[in-house]
Amino acid sequence: MKKVFLETYGCQMNEYDSELVKAILAKKEYTFVKDELDADIVMLNTCAIREHAHRKIYGRVHDIRHKRNGKPVKIGILGCMATNLRTDLLENKNLDIDFIAGPDSYKRLPNLIAESYGEREGSKPFDLTLSEFETYSDVYPAREEGVNAWIAVMRGCNNFCTFCVVPYTRGRERSRSVENVIEEARRLAADGFKQITLLGQNVNSYRHGDDDFADLMQAVSRVEGIERIRFTSPHPKDFPEKFLKLMAENPKICKQIHMPLQAGSSRVLDAMNRTYTREEFLALVDKARQMVPGVALSTDIIVGFPTETDAEFEETVEVMNQVQFDSAFIFKYSERKGTIAQRKMPDDVPDAIKTERIVRLNDLQNEISLKKNEAYVGREEVVLIEQEQANKSPDMMVARTDTNKLVTLPKTGHKAGDLITIRVTGATPHALKGRWINPSDPTQGCNRAN
Repeated sequence: MKKVFLETYGCQMNEYDSELVKAILAKKEYTFVKDELDADIVMLNTCAIREHAHRKIYGRVHDIRHKRNGKPVKIGILGCMATNLRTDLLENKNLDIDFIAGPDSYKRLPNLIAESYGEREGSKPFDLTLSEFETYSDVYPAREEGVNAWIAVMRGCNNFCTFCVVPYTRGRERSRSVENVIEEARRLAADGFKQITLLGQNVNSYRHGDDDFADLMQAVSRVEGIERIRFTSPHPKDFPEKFLKLMAENPKICKQIHMPLQAGSSRVLDAMNRTYTREEFLALVDKARQMVPGVALSTDIIVGFPTETDAEFEETVEVMNQVQFDSAFIFKYSERKGTIAQRKMPDDVPDAIKTERIVRLNDLQNEISLKKNEAYVGREEVVLIEQEQANKSPDMMVARTDTNKLVTLPKTGHKAGDLITIRVTGATPHALKGRWINPSDPTQGCNRAN
């Protein structure tokens, strides 16, 4: 019985994939340990999106070997970096790894591990196949107890944004059936999960037969025991009125949308192959806010994309001021091997300019986020408790609003997964502060402040 240590990098899809890996290997009687020094096998589930991700992984491999001090261990590289840097991983003689598996090859892991122990030890067995059909719909992930569970409802991406490696590392879009997703959601409810987050590289492009993403969310909302439904990451091109109407009317679907802008200039958006203009994005924001009153919007932005001028950056600033996102994830552009931008567009914006731009946007977003959060002060909100004890404050709990605002509040005796009503008493750019409204205490009052 081999002991495995699994370390995960990157996005929520990688977190979900690690749960799949654990389930697949557990069936073959592998056990998982919390300390890498106790493991016979160390696997790194990697990301190809984050800046300098490959340097981090290469350094981590050397670190593992050094810590083992000669004690045998097999090291496997999984995930997006495995497919993105396949040649380097296979041919790099200075990188002491034993097997490699891409995101569509996890069912082959038991064989790959066995081969790494076999007669051809040192040959780096690998499987980097990109599948047109693999969705792991027959694998129930091995999850730890909690409030939220991820469900990958589709895999891959067909968009080919010029800065992104996902179509090359995870292949083309393919979706699970509604019935299959519902089966997993019911098992999650039976296991005590109260919230589900539907996952996909372009989750709202989900389609299986005649069912679209709105049909899927409606079906998931009917599962007893599931109180809240979220989704990530969507693309602005796939927000039909049917979906927004469902979000407005269905109380289980959280009123928060992650709507990646990436840039405020239509010319830069075209160079990114984002398939929408600045004007179309702003029109979508207006439609979402009209159809879903009170909806919270978050976004992604890249600064310093090749050929982005100062004037075009100012257009991004203008859009941020106009839209007033609740939060934003802002990144400096950096080349990713194999992307269209890396092959055809010189990375010509100096790093110092990128740094100036990202600092300016982060400062602006902090101001906007604080204003947005301060508008909650005095209001009553129903929150879902995520942690019965905050990591750094043992007397505090952590909860979240329907609109995805993090809330800290004094301990109430409630458990993780409980829905309670609180009054918001304070705000920072990144979180709200609150207190529980005890219905048995008449001095607190229960009138909703708008």
